Amino acid sequence: MDEAGIRAIEERSFNAWPALRTVISQGWVFRFSEGFTRRANSVNALAPVGHFADTLRLAEALYAKQGLPTIFRLSPLAGEEADDVLARAGYRQADETLVMTMQLDADCGDGMDLNVVIRSTPDPAWSEGFATVNGVSAAKRKIHDRMLASIQMETGFAMLVEDGRPIAYGLAIVECGMVGLFDIVTTPDARRRGAAQRTVGSLLAWGHSRGATGAYVQVVAANEPAVGLYAGFGYREAYRYVYRMG
Repeated sequence: MDEAGIRAIEERSFNAWPALRTVISQGWVFRFSEGFTRRANSVNALAPVGHFADTLRLAEALYAKQGLPTIFRLSPLAGEEADDVLARAGYRQADETLVMTMQLDADCGDGMDLNVVIRSTPDPAWSEGFATVNGVSAAKRKIHDRMLASIQMETGFAMLVEDGRPIAYGLAIVECGMVGLFDIVTTPDARRRGAAQRTVGSLLAWGHSRGATGAYVQVVAANEPAVGLYAGFGYREAYRYVYRMG
């Protein structure tokens, strides 16, 4: 994928999981969300200019002011200098992640499962179950809910119900002809029974019904079951990113 394509997906992913506060400087996006999730509390490249040393100094000052560690999320847009400088400065690498994409065809609508309920807003059952299965602590719950409420693009909040009980959750965000899938999670007692596959298929069908012709997802490279799940739908690797943490 070329830089323009990567930048377009990066922009979509920032909108899909919005930070509570954002600073933009020299083509870098500094995201702050009171420490909840690395995605929303890291420095990200969009169109970097200038000297990376200046960006690093600003990042360390801003995150220290918030009482947060300095974290960089390095996609191919960051270039080689950033990773080299951070490595020499002792920033450790963590969680190499695949960004996978696919095209949606006319048969995508066949993936809708009648037991997957998809709403445009999160009801209390979805919010509570989603937070619980994701391991969101009580201390972080208000931050989590504020971030979800900040999503401005069309969103589908999915819940798979089996025998009257929710067993899987997920969300999808549609923007500019692509649907992004995030946080597909299954209750522990329902894992390895196809719940995630049913939820993913339904969210892709929902996105297609909203005009999406493509899809993207972010998956930790070491999570082989998740990578296999998405590959089975037709997703293929577009690019990777890693975190560098101070």
